Amino acid sequence: MAKPFHSGLDRNEANYTPLTPVSFLAKAANVYPDRVAVIHGSLRRPWKDVYARSRRLASALARRGVERGDTVAAMLPNIPAMVELHFGPAMIGAVLNTLNTRLDAQAIAFMLDHGEAKVLFTDREFSATVEEALALAKSKPVVIDVDDAMHEGGKFLGEKEYEGFLAEGDPHFAWTFPPDEWDAIALNYTSGTTGNPKGVVYHFRGAYLNAINNLLDWDMPKGSVYLWTLPMFHCNGWCFNWTMAAAGGTNVCLRKVDAKLILDLIREHKVTHYCGAPIVHSMLLNAPADWKKGIDHEVHCLVAAAPPPAAVIEGMGRIGFDITHVYGLTETYGPAAVCAKHPEWAELPLEEQVRRNGRQGVAYLLEEGMSVLDPHTMDPVPRDGETMGEIMFRGNITMKGYLKNPKATEEAFRGGWFHSGDLAVMHADGYVKIKDRSKDVIISGGENISSQEVEDVLFGHPAVMLAAVVAQPDPKWGETPCAFIELKEGATATEAEIVEFCRARMARFKIPRSVVFGPLPKTSTGKIQKFLLRDRAKSRSAIE
Repeated sequence: MAKPFHSGLDRNEANYTPLTPVSFLAKAANVYPDRVAVIHGSLRRPWKDVYARSRRLASALARRGVERGDTVAAMLPNIPAMVELHFGPAMIGAVLNTLNTRLDAQAIAFMLDHGEAKVLFTDREFSATVEEALALAKSKPVVIDVDDAMHEGGKFLGEKEYEGFLAEGDPHFAWTFPPDEWDAIALNYTSGTTGNPKGVVYHFRGAYLNAINNLLDWDMPKGSVYLWTLPMFHCNGWCFNWTMAAAGGTNVCLRKVDAKLILDLIREHKVTHYCGAPIVHSMLLNAPADWKKGIDHEVHCLVAAAPPPAAVIEGMGRIGFDITHVYGLTETYGPAAVCAKHPEWAELPLEEQVRRNGRQGVAYLLEEGMSVLDPHTMDPVPRDGETMGEIMFRGNITMKGYLKNPKATEEAFRGGWFHSGDLAVMHADGYVKIKDRSKDVIISGGENISSQEVEDVLFGHPAVMLAAVVAQPDPKWGETPCAFIELKEGATATEAEIVEFCRARMARFKIPRSVVFGPLPKTSTGKIQKFLLRDRAKSRSAIE
C-alpha cells in the first residue's frame, strides 16, 4: 500500500483563505469603482458605493449586537437594499434569511421564530402581512423599514428607516473572512411536501462556488447587465446577487414582473441576461410586437421549473433571446444542473432541438455529482432513457442541511447523496430527463406549492369530507392546483365558496384554480389514488 505524501507544510495566511462571496464585492469596488453596479428607476449606484454601504450595514448590525451565526431576515422585493443585504450580514458572519414575499403572515411568523431573526428589514408594500406576522411571532426582532421611492402605500412598522440605520455604521468597517467557510451564510425556507417549512442552510463555500458556476456554465462575461426578473428571495436569487459582483456587472432592479416594463428595461439598459420560470418567457413572447421594437441585441435567458415548450424556444429565438434550461432545488442553491448545449444541435430539426434542450441536463461544473440512482439500492440506472430512478446530487453546492431538523437532514442525505425526490431517466449521452415527481409538489410560476398544505386547509371546510390536490397543466403558469373534493353526506358547497374559503387562509398563488366535486378514487385500504386524479386534471386541462 502506497504511503501518503507528507510535505510537512501547513496552511497559513499566505496560502489559504476561507471562501466568501464578500471578496467579489471588495474586488468589484477596487477594480471597477465607478462602474454602475445597481440601477433602480433614476438611481445609478457605482460599485464603490455599494461596497461602502454594505460595510456601513455590517457595522450598524454589529453595533446592534448582531454576531456570527445570528439571523438577519429580509422581507423585500428586488431593490438595492436587498443587494446590500447579501453582503453586509456576511461581513460579520451573520446569516441572511430572505423571506418569500408571497407567503401569508402565519408562514412568515413561523420563519421568524424558527430562524430566530434578530433583525428584520421590511418594505412598506408588505406591511400588512408583516404586522400580522410580528403579532403572531414569539420572537420580536428589531424592525427596520425600507422606504423605496418606487413604491407608494403601506406603513412603517420599525424603529428606524434603512438609510438612517446605515448612517449608524462605518463605511470603512473592517469586515472579516469567516473563520470557517463551512459557516452558514444564508437560510432559505422551502415548503417541500408538507405544510411545515424546512429551513435550508447554505454555507460560504457553496455560495462562493455557485456564484462562480453561474458565470462558467452560462458563459457570462465580465460587465454583464442582469435584469432581476427572478425574485432575490428565491435561493438568494440563485446566487446571482453574488455572481454579479464577481462579474463586475450591473444589477437592474425590478419590483414587479411586468412584460412591458421588462422589455423597456432590456431596451434602455441593453440588458444581456435574465432568469425566470417559463411564465416570464411566455409573457415576453406573447407581448405586443410594438413593445419589443428597438431590442436589437442578443439577450440570454435561464429558464427553470418546467422545460421550455417548442413554441417558446422557437419564438424567443426569433426575437434574439437565447434560452438555456437549468434545474435545481432550494437545497442545491438554486440551479445545480444545466442542459449544456452542443453547437451541432442548432442544425437539428426544431422538434429534436426542443427534445434535447428540454432535458434537465448535467451537473454544474462545480457541483461534484449528479446522477439518477435506484433509491433502494443506490445503484445508477442504465443509460437507456427508459429506466426510472431518483435524481441525486452531491458536492459543494449542496446544502449543509435542514435547520433544527436532523431527521429530515439524515433522510435527505441517505446513502451519501442528496435525494431530490424527482424521478428521471438517464440518456445515453449522460443527460438527465425528469419523468415524474415522487413528491406531490406543484410548481406554479416557479413557486413550489405543497399539495398537503392546500389539502389541510380544504379539510377545515365544514362541508368537506375528503380532499386531494394535484397539479393541473396550465399554459400560463406551467401548473396550478386542482382540488378534488368529496363532500360530507347532505352537505353542499360551490367552487366559488371553496376558493373564497382558501383565499382567507393561504397565499394567493396556492389557491386551487379548479375545484371538482365527486367521489374520490381509493385503493382497497382507503388510500386516495392520486395518479388517477392527475389523469383527470390533465384531461380537464386539455378540454379547457
